[in-house]
Amino acid sequence: MHAGRHHRMVMDKPVCLIDTASDGKLCVQGSALQVLEQIQQPVVVVAVVGLYRTGKSYLMNRLAGKQTGFALGSTIESKTKGIWMWCVPHPTKAATTLVLLDTEGLGDVDKGDSKHDTRIFSLAVLLSSTLVLNSRGTIDNRAIEELQYVTELTEYIKIKSPDEAVDDAEFVKFFPSFIWAVRDFTLQLNIDGKDTTEDEYLEFALKLKLGNSSQVNNYNLPRECIRKYFPSRKCFTFPFPTNPDNVSYLETLDPAEISKRFLEVTGRFCQFIFDQSQVKNLKDGHTVTGRVLGHLVKTYVDTIASGAVPCLENAVISMALIENEAAVKEGLEVYQSGMEELKKSFPLELNEITSEHQCFSLMATQTFMKRSFRDSDGKHLQTYQGTKRLRKTLT
Repeated sequence: MHAGRHHRMVMDKPVCLIDTASDGKLCVQGSALQVLEQIQQPVVVVAVVGLYRTGKSYLMNRLAGKQTGFALGSTIESKTKGIWMWCVPHPTKAATTLVLLDTEGLGDVDKGDSKHDTRIFSLAVLLSSTLVLNSRGTIDNRAIEELQYVTELTEYIKIKSPDEAVDDAEFVKFFPSFIWAVRDFTLQLNIDGKDTTEDEYLEFALKLKLGNSSQVNNYNLPRECIRKYFPSRKCFTFPFPTNPDNVSYLETLDPAEISKRFLEVTGRFCQFIFDQSQVKNLKDGHTVTGRVLGHLVKTYVDTIASGAVPCLENAVISMALIENEAAVKEGLEVYQSGMEELKKSFPLELNEITSEHQCFSLMATQTFMKRSFRDSDGKHLQTYQGTKRLRKTLT
């Protein structure tokens, strides 16, 4: 392994990961991919989505352990275009990187393209292990209707290709866990006169109505989708952080001016994510490292830009190819450098050469296996052993 492979990522501020080109197409920023390429550690990926101007960035900065970082626009123009990324060492899980994704605010009238919003939302779902939905006020019918993106998810994400019918349960296997962060919440938490928890409040808001009229169906659809795709759900209700006039200056306020209850909820929210957010996995259980996440981002965005629907299975397969080719190369390098060393000590007895050869072969195969990725049919291992056999006949 060359030095520096496992150095800890230090990013003092976020970088743009996915941008919108002038023709409205999404494109991946090469410099962000280079950052991910360096991260050999497993990643916990937390994405925050929500309407624009709802204070998403404040939470992201707090998760990164910083006051500032993600742009907090205090003006109405929304600052985050596309998806921004911040990678920091995970505060509580050793040898793990926390990847924070801040998404462009949804529903921005200036950008006015709901398809674009749904794509950003779908990418957040595809890439994250925890999805935080940030909204303001209460979880009322309007807030839920604004989540039309959830009802469109299955049109924007496919698991298998071509159009094999897929059970919704399949989606859930790789969908992120879901946290609803309700900001500037002023209600008392009680239902029918009983004190309730934040989670009970969320479940109450997601209750389905009985009946079959189109009105009832429209009311139920987004609720059904949230319940179905995100079986693991959690809710946090944040009070106003400070006197309402100062809300737009949240980033510059001295913590002493921010309400204790607001800071207490923020603390609980961050702690919950640090403790509960899982490392990102692919649906066959393969752990996602920063480098693998980079491949995924690129595959998904290229697919979307080509006008197709991102398909998990294809993304995993094309990524397996990239990873396995790299693994073959890495394994051969180990073997070659071992055999080169051996040449220096010629002449040797034949049995010594054979045992050394076996030892390097084994090391090389281990290197390959460690790096290889779901090489289920063993095709790459064959290529790899074939190249070695070829070499044997040549020497």
